[in-house]
Amino acid sequence: MQKFLYLIMAALLALPATAFAVGQEDAMISELQKQIEELSEELEELNDRVDFTERHATLDRIEFTGDLRVKADSLHYKDVTVVEPPITTPIALTPNGPDPAGFNMNPDGTFKRKKSDLNNDVLYTTRLRLNMKAKIWDNVKFNGRLLMYKNWGDSTGTKVFDSWDSFTMDGTNSGNTTDDTLHVERAFFDWSNINDSNFYLSIGRRPSTYGPPANFRENELRGGTPSGHLVNFNFDGITAGYKLGEITGWEGQTIRFCYGQGFESEYGNGELWGEISAEDTHLGGFNIDALNDGNNLVQLTAFRAQDISDGFKGTLAIPSNFLPPSMSSAMMPGFNLESRYYGTTNIGDLNLAGIGYVREQDNGLTMFGSFGWTRTDPNGKAGMFGGLLSDAEMDPVFLDENDDGIPDYLVGMAPSGNSQEDKAQDGYSVYVGLQTPAPFGKFGVEYNYGSKYWMPFTQAQDDVAGSKLATRGHVGEVYYVVDINPRMFLKFGALYYDYEYTGSGSPVGKPQKVDDVQDGKAFSMLPAVDKVIDYNASLTMTF
Repeated sequence: MQKFLYLIMAALLALPATAFAVGQEDAMISELQKQIEELSEELEELNDRVDFTERHATLDRIEFTGDLRVKADSLHYKDVTVVEPPITTPIALTPNGPDPAGFNMNPDGTFKRKKSDLNNDVLYTTRLRLNMKAKIWDNVKFNGRLLMYKNWGDSTGTKVFDSWDSFTMDGTNSGNTTDDTLHVERAFFDWSNINDSNFYLSIGRRPSTYGPPANFRENELRGGTPSGHLVNFNFDGITAGYKLGEITGWEGQTIRFCYGQGFESEYGNGELWGEISAEDTHLGGFNIDALNDGNNLVQLTAFRAQDISDGFKGTLAIPSNFLPPSMSSAMMPGFNLESRYYGTTNIGDLNLAGIGYVREQDNGLTMFGSFGWTRTDPNGKAGMFGGLLSDAEMDPVFLDENDDGIPDYLVGMAPSGNSQEDKAQDGYSVYVGLQTPAPFGKFGVEYNYGSKYWMPFTQAQDDVAGSKLATRGHVGEVYYVVDINPRMFLKFGALYYDYEYTGSGSPVGKPQKVDDVQDGKAFSMLPAVDKVIDYNASLTMTF
């Protein structure tokens, strides 16, 4: 284009003056000069545009977008029950057995416990997400997302272990507050229309969070492939899909096979010492959009987690009351022992399946319902925290004070490596919601229930009181979204948790009825929470 314009200008300037009538010569020359000036301005503008496009194509290969959310939560825990361990001091052995005075038990045989209400009147958090997108070729694209999620005034990245949500690990970093580091939440490529077919392939750190229908409470579009009722968990893997709707005529119908790895057992765990006995944890299954026409979404999900370990790789700070007396908080206030933890044995397999329906009407009304089912298949083994939804068998640990081969004290109990149960358990959950237009925005209400053995992979959901969709019990939520402008909104909400069983979101340990823990009839290693109310307000902007 640039050379063409220069040739036109040269030709105009080279026209002989004799071609014009004498009376019109001056006027024509003036007109030509004017046209040349206009062409010069257009040429300069075109050069600027071409330079910008070339510079953008050369330097700006990745397109960045993102969002920033600041949030305040007011948390109120009711009837938090802490059970004292059954043995707290060495127990002398007598001819009639252990001295009962050493056991931390009440005369009626119940566990000693303390119950209290706890309030965190205000908890501020900031979440920053940076989306990355690049076109590699006509049918190959890269997508990624960097994420920072932190408490105000806290960048340690490690929490004291008082619930399973405080266990920092690979699959939950996007939903649990860590530090001010940008973590890679997603990094994958999409290779579509392979060989001009309906097949596509995607490999990398998967988009497996904020799937439907859990995206509506976030006031955002579908953020992940799998059902958010069953999966809100980061993992690395592969998705192979086929756009079936182009054959069946059902709009948006897509079938996907997904594979991933949830735990690498050998590498990084001291393999060269020869002390590794656990196998890798592998995930595989299908996610099907049976219908997705813009107004209706019917989604089917089924997958299996093979060789679940008794704990994923992660870090935690050991509570001071679990430490030996020489390291207790009484002697070293404010100190905790930070530790890296990894699974030591495989405890079984887990199957998950679900079906969900979403209806988005043109008038802004949205309704959804989802049903989930899980089945745990334990293998009879257990680690320190227990087996698959079962407690570990405990063996006594004796102290031979006189070094004569005769035990003098019972100093504690240690897991034997076996679980108390190896029975398969079925769990289920229902999740329903409604979102309707309201003055200045929209109003939503949601409810979900999880049974005693409900065990989804939603631990990366960023509810500060714990993933509401992993709850073994009832959760109700209401919220109001106020649109400030198309790129900014306020959200005011409240969640009410009513736990029926302990261990929500944990694959290890037997779920105990909360009422039994409160009455001292059952033991819970971690604090047992009865109810939680979370009032929250947030401001979110996209850019």
